[in-house]
Amino acid sequence: MKNYILMALVLCGLFSGSCEKYLDVKGNSTQVFIKTSEDCQKMLDRYTVMNTIYPSDGEVSAGDTYLTDASYNSGSTGVTEEDRSFYTWQQQAIRSQSTAQWKNCYFKIYETNLVLESLEGDLEDKPSQSTLDGLRGAALFYRAFTFWQLAQLFAPPYSTGDADQQPGIPIRLESDINEKLVRGTVQQTYERIVQDLKEAVNLLPESVSVTSRPSKTAALAMLARVHLSMEDYVQAQDNASAALQRKSDLLDYRMIITTSQTPFSRFNNEVIFQATMFRTPLLTPGVGSSASSVAKVVPELVSQYEAGDLRRTIFFKAVASGPNVFTFSGNYEAAFNGAYFVGLAVDELYLIRAECYARAGNTTLALSDLNTLLRTRWSGTYTDKTASSALAALTLVLGERRKELLLRGLRWSDLRRLNRDPRFAVTLRRTVLGQEYTLPPNDLRYTLLIPSEVINNSAYAQNRR
Repeated sequence: MKNYILMALVLCGLFSGSCEKYLDVKGNSTQVFIKTSEDCQKMLDRYTVMNTIYPSDGEVSAGDTYLTDASYNSGSTGVTEEDRSFYTWQQQAIRSQSTAQWKNCYFKIYETNLVLESLEGDLEDKPSQSTLDGLRGAALFYRAFTFWQLAQLFAPPYSTGDADQQPGIPIRLESDINEKLVRGTVQQTYERIVQDLKEAVNLLPESVSVTSRPSKTAALAMLARVHLSMEDYVQAQDNASAALQRKSDLLDYRMIITTSQTPFSRFNNEVIFQATMFRTPLLTPGVGSSASSVAKVVPELVSQYEAGDLRRTIFFKAVASGPNVFTFSGNYEAAFNGAYFVGLAVDELYLIRAECYARAGNTTLALSDLNTLLRTRWSGTYTDKTASSALAALTLVLGERRKELLLRGLRWSDLRRLNRDPRFAVTLRRTVLGQEYTLPPNDLRYTLLIPSEVINNSAYAQNRR
């Protein structure tokens, strides 16, 4: 098996979109050999490639933010006509170029496949088995993490009734740029994600020097997230519990500077795995009253945070354009630019397990996890939440999930699964220039169209409309 590492200048060209046939976009590439395990580690450690620029169109479509008419129309905001079509859920909303939402993800997958193939060969430094295991586990984690991100946009939601019939995403398992693939099924997509993560759990170390690298805890946490999106609540609970046994630290929000636009540091103590989404003008927060102040949080969501809830002042900053106008400042990345955190953190695990407990009828444990989380978010005396039934507990947990994990790249996935339950289904609404646009539950638009560039350079069937 040939082992390759792309030269630095070629990497820059590929990442900017100049030659990416391996992503079903025409082009060429130049390669040199990978020689050592250190080369593999360096590939996986390139933060700007492996930990950033994950898809953002799902968060754009999820309805937790809005644009003023001025921001929507102004050329100075950087909002394009394509952006506007996604913002208003147009039937034929599609990206002409594939870079941010597709190509960058398959570039990460290409890199992980290069590493995996290299580890199967004879590396010059003859690394130990533990070194090989750690590198293989990390590559499998990155590949699964990226496949899941793509599946939330470009494959229909997972359903046990028809997952083996619905089209999934292309599952690239080799670095060969000439490999011709067809779209597998949703079932095959999720089976591959779960398989990669389960193997990663057995290979990755318990701890890592920095959370930009995946760990055993990260793989377990990702399995919990994936199983939740599959509505496999037993497995989601089990994996969340296994991850929480290893890491259960929660930030004390009383120690956070509430006035800061960037109150959370990168790699803060709750973070299990650090990753951020693509920075898009549609989600970029701003200050002041001009059109450059772009994405605002919908007022009805802001109003749900109770008195004493520190998230109300930490997550939101008032904008001078009017009352009840807020931008988001709760990013678990020290940036106020729309490159929002989409990694894994302890607070998500508590909410996953609380939801699973509630669905299993265990109200006491569901509320225990929820209250454990909320106590760390409260100013002054916190009064434990109560619920008269498992359904009431579930409703409470889902409400807190939306508030706690706001702009984490998870709401779109949540809507896709929760909309199948009439008790939690919602119709999204946005008003632009006096016209209302809606996205009803279970609409085909919950699966985005594959970018035109990819369709034009492949044999993939486009998603239905």
